[in-house]
Amino acid sequence: MRLRVVVMLVPALAALALLAQTQEAFYGLWKVDMSKSKYSPGPAPKSNMKKYEPWKDGFKATQDMVTAKGEKVHVEVIAKVDGKDYPGKGSPDADTYAFKRIDARSYEVTQKKDGKVTIVAKMVVAPDGKSRSIVQTGKTAKGEPVNNTIYWDKVEVSQK
Repeated sequence: MRLRVVVMLVPALAALALLAQTQEAFYGLWKVDMSKSKYSPGPAPKSNMKKYEPWKDGFKATQDMVTAKGEKVHVEVIAKVDGKDYPGKGSPDADTYAFKRIDARSYEVTQKKDGKVTIVAKMVVAPDGKSRSIVQTGKTAKGEPVNNTIYWDKVEVSQK
């Protein structure tokens, strides 16, 4: 009887371990904290929300932003954290994104437009998982400099 229980538990524990490995620190719904964030040259957007969720054998990122001029921007990317380029849609500054894990809570995201690197972002998720920061450097697709430090707070589902 004990052997049967152990044999049945091993696959279940292996599945849980695999699930824990694929859970990225950045998964969840995030809202920009405009009071802490700095956009250079600016202006800052009026609002910015981003959701990362598991998707097939990778993840899906969905971003909804209202620009300083009041324009709505919706960006979607389906990717993996493997450093390879994946297509995205909706951003004027990028048509591909490459996500690379630095460590358990740090990532680098390289954005490209027409094969040329536009923006490199360094993302760090806080140890408690409730906030993250992103430092973006590079140039927009129009050649304008980007030097942003953006602070995000995780949004509990009940706070939507």
